[in-house]
Amino acid sequence: MHEFKYKNNQLYCEDIKIQDLAERFGTPLYIYSYHTLIDHFIKLQKAFCEIKPLICYSVKANPNLALLKALVDKGAGLDIVSGGELFRALKVGCPTNKIVYASVGKTDQEIEEAIRCGILFFNVESRPELENINRIANRLNKTTNVAIRINPDVEPKTHKYITTGKLTNKFGIDFESARQILLLRKALSNVHILGLHIHIGSQITESQPYIAAITKMVDFIGHCYKDGICIEYLNIGGGLGIIYDKETPQTADTFAKKILPMLKKTKLKIIMEPGRFIVGNAGILIAKVLYIKSTPKKKFIIIDAGMNDLIRPALYDAYHNILPLRCTSYELRCTEKVDVVGPICESADFFAKNRKLPYFKEGDYLAIMGAGAYGSSMASNYNSRCQPCEVMVKKNKAFLIRKRENYKDLVRKEIIAVQIS
Repeated sequence: MHEFKYKNNQLYCEDIKIQDLAERFGTPLYIYSYHTLIDHFIKLQKAFCEIKPLICYSVKANPNLALLKALVDKGAGLDIVSGGELFRALKVGCPTNKIVYASVGKTDQEIEEAIRCGILFFNVESRPELENINRIANRLNKTTNVAIRINPDVEPKTHKYITTGKLTNKFGIDFESARQILLLRKALSNVHILGLHIHIGSQITESQPYIAAITKMVDFIGHCYKDGICIEYLNIGGGLGIIYDKETPQTADTFAKKILPMLKKTKLKIIMEPGRFIVGNAGILIAKVLYIKSTPKKKFIIIDAGMNDLIRPALYDAYHNILPLRCTSYELRCTEKVDVVGPICESADFFAKNRKLPYFKEGDYLAIMGAGAYGSSMASNYNSRCQPCEVMVKKNKAFLIRKRENYKDLVRKEIIAVQIS
């Protein structure tokens, strides 16, 4: 699943010892494996090669320019959700006909920028949004392509905060409302409704929710044809899960075998929007042990990374495996139950609770695994902490792909208004 492995009792990223990277770049430190990143993209390409889908990497999972450029160079498109992500997509040279644009709250400025760029299409989340896109395109004297995002009302069996395919969620349009929009499509002179889109959630480890959603879509597409509505694209979204702990997610091949027959039946061009599946296990977060604190009821491993660097445990109670950078088989067997916590002034600032881990001492480094997706992309400056630097490893070379912030970066955009004093 990834290229972070022990060699001679030392944890490596591809061909580089991670201890050396920690000492060279400092901590907290995000490290990405180029091979893992590209390998997961290629796995999807090969699994679905029969239908040659457009695979649009979900930028929100990790928007680092170096990662985006690596994927675009391999033929990936990009799934974006903001004007900032559009800027990043253009910055790395992604062809605009490989960019799809989601989000329930696109602003007029964002819509105008995307129309002017000539993106492949917007994934439209509501009728008011569709009408607004038509209005803006008309003002610009242009036409633009859209896909209607359907909410299939399917339970994806994942965390409630990353469920997006139930009618109680804010995303998408119910089938009947979508049908009415499609029947009135000729009244919208500046948009072409070319596709349908679904996205049912994230970190989904089994195929059944996808089967249920796509089955509903196939039936709906059949009704569209009967109504004389021509659809060109079907975007099945992303959400494929990865291994964080004891999950047994489907492989790309297994997933393809389950849904390919249905996708081929539609005879449509297929788009996919994977994010976590591609980058999740391609990245780790390295931290240094600052203190070992024992209380009458707990033992705490206090590290220099915090919830501002990786918020998933605090936000989702998410599990991330934690490994020492140096470990013998004997040391792996000698464990103690500890909490691994950060320096942030919140009780939610933790990475593990009551976890059996090898013995750590002050000054040791540890690796928080599976941090490639929704790690640095959700990082913040809470407690006025500088965001960490990021490094990409390719074989035996390490490339700095994001500089560590400094204190001047923290206040660069702030203004002390003299008039207030």
